Amino acid sequence: MALDQQQVRDIADLSRLQIDEAQIAEYQKNLSNILDLVDQLSAVDTSSVEPMAHPLDAVQRLRADVVTEENNRDHFQQIAPQTENGYYLVPRVVE
Repeated sequence: MALDQQQVRDIADLSRLQIDEAQIAEYQKNLSNILDLVDQLSAVDTSSVEPMAHPLDAVQRLRADVVTEENNRDHFQQIAPQTENGYYLVPRVVE
């Protein structure tokens, strides 16, 4: 897919890039080459390829889902400045 110079200017404007007029031809060639490569990749038949999440078939080791700490809420609320009904009371920030 070949881009014209106006399309390159439009892309630069949308991406907030400032390109010198002398460089537009080079950008036009490079962007067209990238789009041609994407077209080549799109033409490849991948219907028999199974999707994968990781190229190395790595499996993440997971730890057992068990409680490892005690509930210390009562202890922490005893040393808190203000609590009420199991909640911490804090000064109002927004009026």
